[in-house]
Amino acid sequence: MHAATRVTDCYGPPAMSEEDPLRRLQERLGHWFTRVEHLEDALTHRSFVNERPRLARTDNERMEFLGDAILDLAASCLLWERFPEAREGELSRRRADLVCERSLASIANELELGIGLRLGKGEEKSGGREKPRLLASALEASVAAIYLDAGEQEAITIARGLLAPHVDALEPGERDYKSRLQEVLQRGGNPAPTYTLLGTEGQISSASFGSRCGSKTVSSPGVKAAPRRARSSSRRARRWTISRAGRARSGAKRSERLAKREREPHEASDGVGGR
Repeated sequence: MHAATRVTDCYGPPAMSEEDPLRRLQERLGHWFTRVEHLEDALTHRSFVNERPRLARTDNERMEFLGDAILDLAASCLLWERFPEAREGELSRRRADLVCERSLASIANELELGIGLRLGKGEEKSGGREKPRLLASALEASVAAIYLDAGEQEAITIARGLLAPHVDALEPGERDYKSRLQEVLQRGGNPAPTYTLLGTEGQISSASFGSRCGSKTVSSPGVKAAPRRARSSSRRARRWTISRAGRARSGAKRSERLAKREREPHEASDGVGGR
């Protein structure tokens, strides 16, 4: 009775029956839970726990950590098999794209995972069921729930099945700005970049973050990101620095070409005079 009360109270639009969201998600995942509370935990956002602690054991943030590691392993195995000639750098970039927030949110939408999210009233009103960050996090947590329910092999098998259709959908390194920045700087003989958190604004639960990324030769200005997205601000700073470093390198090459052109007539005349 207690479990039924939780499902009726928390899941999906009011018109839906009490078991539909969990049942449909299990069908789409391809795993029927022995302990369905693991899946409930995976779908529980901390805003729900804060507002209704008696109806939730925990939020899904610790489970995100575990699910993220399982998805990384599954992605690594898929890419190793699919691209036998690819070098480590390309495989790393492809993996970063395959398990990035945008990709995982897309998979979560295919599963209609958002319908089952347990959200607080504020998060519900702000469109939390469609937010990529919440969807990606819940997908990671759902993979962890499978691990807790049935073990490592089942979790990896399900994760591989979720990721496999997307392996060929992305170009390598499309959004992996950290790796791309390191490569750009290394090609120019520059040291590795440094990252600085400039500060935060607002309350902890809705803070905005500012970051700077730079090296000896190029540095980004302070870049802000939306609430709870410190990593996003760092990524935006890296993207800016890549662009600036690329322009600086192109400018240096153009200057070198112009200087070479200016030298050529003098070198030619010197040669004629010598003969």
